Amino acid sequence: MAIYINENTPILIQGFTGRIGTFHAQEIIDYGSNVVGGVTPGKGGTEHIGRPVFNTVKGAVEETGAEASIVFVPPPFAGDAIMEAADAGIKYCVCITDGIPTQDMIRVKRYMRRYKKANRMRLTGPNCAGTISPGKAMLGIMPGHIYAEGRIGIIGRSGTLGYEAAEQMKHLGIGISTSVGIGGDPINGSSFRDILEDFENDPETDAVLMIGEIGGPQEVEAGEYARDHMTKPVAAYIAGLSAPKGRRMGHAGAIVSGVGESAAEKVAILEKCGVTIVPTPSSMGETIAAMMKK
Repeated sequence: MAIYINENTPILIQGFTGRIGTFHAQEIIDYGSNVVGGVTPGKGGTEHIGRPVFNTVKGAVEETGAEASIVFVPPPFAGDAIMEAADAGIKYCVCITDGIPTQDMIRVKRYMRRYKKANRMRLTGPNCAGTISPGKAMLGIMPGHIYAEGRIGIIGRSGTLGYEAAEQMKHLGIGISTSVGIGGDPINGSSFRDILEDFENDPETDAVLMIGEIGGPQEVEAGEYARDHMTKPVAAYIAGLSAPKGRRMGHAGAIVSGVGESAAEKVAILEKCGVTIVPTPSSMGETIAAMMKK
């Protein structure tokens, strides 16, 4: 089992015929994902890289039964693309787009709340690497070959650190059930805590690695959730121990603006919550291996 996507999940590509959308759509198809079509307004009725193109997400869902989508739409229009997916009945949406205005994402979050939680689309991103269930489906821009099938879940704000963790674990014979990028923007679709809950409910995930960074309260909230509700072991690496306060470090959301948002403070709180701390980026794999032997 995997969370969000598997080999049978019908997938749409939003921003299908653009240069970036085309490149990554082909990689997603080559990985074996069940891509049933794409959406580019004005190009409906045509075909692109062997898949049908639709003008709207709603029309594509009606024709193909798509349940998941990935957004490669430029920043000024990406928020509207996400809301269109939510209205069309998409169950899981990944937004890759970087640079979406924060105000647009606030509007997206507010818009999605018109749906009851049971019917609300799950959104991960924006500004993320996507989601992969190794050996089953890829809905992202990651190098699929570095992920081995297994029973460890990964949740990360950083795409490249997620790749590093998967590669280290693969060398140690440890596989991944699903790796989920939640993105590095200040306002994102789903938090660490949201994804932890889904991994807790997945019978084929045995443990979870969180990859966090400075800025925002999400890692602390996830630690408190793990302390109170998780029956599975959780490890965490927090990037930015040497980052100066008040300076943005890479991601738009990686800026310390309040108490509990520095890497050192997050590490201390997570330790108190019983989360295993990964001390360095190079020790993610060995920390997971040691944790699983306990």
